[in-house]
Amino acid sequence: MKYLIAGLGNIGNEYAHTRHNIGFDVLYAFVSKHGGQFVTDRLAYKAEVKWKGRTFICICPTTYMNLSGKAVKYWMDKEKIEIQNLLVVVDDLALPLEKLRLRAGGSDAGHNGLKDIQATLQTTEYAKLRFGIGNNYPKGRQADFVLSKWLKEEEPLIKLKIDKSVEAIEGFSTIGIAATMNQINNISFSL
Repeated sequence: MKYLIAGLGNIGNEYAHTRHNIGFDVLYAFVSKHGGQFVTDRLAYKAEVKWKGRTFICICPTTYMNLSGKAVKYWMDKEKIEIQNLLVVVDDLALPLEKLRLRAGGSDAGHNGLKDIQATLQTTEYAKLRFGIGNNYPKGRQADFVLSKWLKEEEPLIKLKIDKSVEAIEGFSTIGIAATMNQINNISFSL
């Protein structure tokens, strides 16, 4: 059983630990928990993790957000991973800060990284773990907001949601997407 887990974000220190890079942060937490280590590889930072008889190819594309599909397709093809074993972790402006949402398919919802993956794979039918980042920004300041760092008071909740996202990746591969969706989609996370 082999899985491709892709965390979306942008490379470079100026993007590290911003709202838009939460996909990277979730993958770093998952790989770290399971004793893996990222290396720079083709189109991505890549780590391979083995857990409960499963192999996880974890990638953080180095293509920048808007070309994420190139890295996802390359690693799916190289590792011969079926689309039902692909999970993309991504930030979501439309979701409140206290929410995570796992879906088996669905639209890109205007997210450029998902748009590129959808265009490259020619389908919307792959699993997405959406990490709510809230939308507390003035009109016209969306780009500034998604590229901003978490507020100090948000950090404990973000840490909790990163841990829950790691559990969701584990659940996706063991109990399946439907049962994992039931576990996380209706929860409002709080401290």
